[in-house]
Amino acid sequence: MNNRLEEIRKQRGIKQEELAMALEVSRQTIGSLENGRYNPSILLAFKIARFFGMTIEEIFIYEEDEHV
Repeated sequence: MNNRLEEIRKQRGIKQEELAMALEVSRQTIGSLENGRYNPSILLAFKIARFFGMTIEEIFIYEEDEHV
């Protein structure tokens, strides 16, 4: 799953540490999300979307595998 988290965060002038504190996760979690090494739980995805006043779909891009 791809995401626009880093792009959106930087557009708003928010540091990884600030976002992590607001979401009650570690800065490493934010970094891993932004680098695509980690997909958020549904709860965390909702928290992120609510924090930015956006929908989950505006932040996280799910591309279905055609081979499934």
